[in-house]
Amino acid sequence: MIGQQGILDDTDIARLREALATARFTQKGVAARLGPAAVAAAGREDFRATLAVTAPGSARASRQEFGQGDGDTLATLIRLFLASQTEPEAAVARALGGLPLERALEGGLLERSGDGVRAAVDLDIYGDWWVVADLPSGVRPGPLPADHVLGVGNASMTLAESTIRRPVGTALDLGTGCGVQALHLSEHARRVTGTDLSERALRFAATTAALNGLDWELLHGDLLAPVADRRFDLVVSNPPFIVGPGVTTHTYRDSGRPGDGVCSELAAAAPRLLNEGGTLQYLANWVHVAGERWEDRVTGWFAGTGCDLWVIQREVTEPLDYVRLWLADASEGHDPRRAAAWLDWFDQHKIEAVGFGLITARLSGRDDPTVVCEDLRQTIAGPLGPEVEQWYARQDWLAAHDLEHLLGTRFRLADGVILRQEAVLGPDGWAVERQILEQQHGLRWAEEIDPLIVSLVGGCDGTVPLRELVALLATAHEAPAELLGVALSGMVRHLVERGILIPA
Repeated sequence: MIGQQGILDDTDIARLREALATARFTQKGVAARLGPAAVAAAGREDFRATLAVTAPGSARASRQEFGQGDGDTLATLIRLFLASQTEPEAAVARALGGLPLERALEGGLLERSGDGVRAAVDLDIYGDWWVVADLPSGVRPGPLPADHVLGVGNASMTLAESTIRRPVGTALDLGTGCGVQALHLSEHARRVTGTDLSERALRFAATTAALNGLDWELLHGDLLAPVADRRFDLVVSNPPFIVGPGVTTHTYRDSGRPGDGVCSELAAAAPRLLNEGGTLQYLANWVHVAGERWEDRVTGWFAGTGCDLWVIQREVTEPLDYVRLWLADASEGHDPRRAAAWLDWFDQHKIEAVGFGLITARLSGRDDPTVVCEDLRQTIAGPLGPEVEQWYARQDWLAAHDLEHLLGTRFRLADGVILRQEAVLGPDGWAVERQILEQQHGLRWAEEIDPLIVSLVGGCDGTVPLRELVALLATAHEAPAELLGVALSGMVRHLVERGILIPA
């Protein structure tokens, strides 16, 4: 670990790792210990079944492979770290193995409570990893402190599932927090760097890395400052993107920049942050200003950067709901004055809504980069990362193929695409009014097409060049084949971009 110390020293972290592994405090071990019903309930924050099956003397605790009574170290760890229970000191000391209880207490891993011991931090199982962060508000009620460090949450999982996972040499996690993104980067990057403005977050990230036997470069500073004049193959960020007047109350969400300034700042930095062909992916909020298209605002951030850009808007929230959401997020309770001041700021800047989504920028260096902004509100099937990678591959293919090459290509309809027709009953029977191509997998796009495109797509079985299909349609409709090819090429390109038509 470069420049950072975890909440325990290296020796004690190694002892803790050995204790967790020995007790099988892993996803598979816990699932086997609890059983499917208790695991499912725990996923809903209902730990009644968990406590029942891990209670000393319970039928499940008496099974030989889990140990007996208070000697069931896995049960103690589950109750302590997953179910937030206070456990007897003797049982906890046994569960910690070679890590002395007093060292765990001094380091802030645990704390005394009444006549027992409870977790002082969130030690969570995330896939094949352990993650260390602050306890969530549901465990310790009350307002979150200003330097609160989030654990694994919806936003971090969204970014992790949206990241392109091809092998890279260098990767940067801007605003690493407890290190969730850095864990994923470690699987496909030779070197991982994480930065954060919060010293507390970096201590947790260092603990997460060491606990999983990983070595990251962790640097303290605001956004790009710690990595000035350095370039990376992949940069990911779940930045403090909350839109407001620039007041910082919580470092995990407030950047100190007014409006959506932190997100535009990241965009402008892309050319000096990325290696050629490198990718920047981050979650962002952007404002919807009266009389202004949100697409123009976000693409304007990247003007002149030479980046191919795909912006996906997943949610749009009205100011009142937005303010309520983020005041509740930090468990701050109802504060009429602060809420009113925040809403007044929205009104003063003519902000009608706030968009949320994923920004992916690739440094291509082209004078005419591909720039696409679109709403993707539908439920998608599977993680977004592979879809983002395939989208860029399709853009590269389209950029390399002019009209002549397009017409010479054999296309096929992608697997899982259906044609849905909507008809109305009239005097002469059913009349089809709309025809829609729908993806049943992936991004699940739905595209309304006219009868000519229906006929064209119907012939795309991968055996006939597009030119021949156009010629057949031209003959059937008594139209010049050359002009029809030009007219249809735009829709064909769009269907290729959507992944509905595939070059065979």
